[in-house]
Amino acid sequence: MTDSLSVVPSQDKIKTGVKDPGPVAKALCDTVGDTHRLIFKTHAYHWNVEGPLFYSIHKLTEGQYEDMFEAIDVMAERVRALGHLTPMSMQKLMENSVVEDLDKVPSAREMIEDLASDHERVAHRMTAAIEISEDSRDPVTADLLTARSAFHEQAAWMLRALAAD
Repeated sequence: MTDSLSVVPSQDKIKTGVKDPGPVAKALCDTVGDTHRLIFKTHAYHWNVEGPLFYSIHKLTEGQYEDMFEAIDVMAERVRALGHLTPMSMQKLMENSVVEDLDKVPSAREMIEDLASDHERVAHRMTAAIEISEDSRDPVTADLLTARSAFHEQAAWMLRALAAD
């Protein structure tokens, strides 16, 4: 009898018509890392923001990290549907992410500008991942990433509008 708790996750071959799932899964794993880091940063700014726009920033960032938290599960499950494993360590998530930490405690304006820049970077990276998906005949991943990219573009716009002089 096999011990059901000793099963180790593994990659699978898929036969869904996706031409080359490896590069697509890698691009998706990168977006999973970006999203994890951006959730954490957004949440940290949400907790620590101060000033006259506290409530506005607090509510906006709450909506953003909640949206990303739901989306990350969908992206990770798509990686598994492509027959690949998702990153299983914080180190892997961080080393492949375009989101970086600031070296100081930022002001409310710096928080907003930093998050807006991160959302733009993530959207840009997703645009490249969409191309990879399309080249691999994977419209499911391309559609998923198109919707996520639209979220990040909108998030950047809303943050920048909040910080406008």
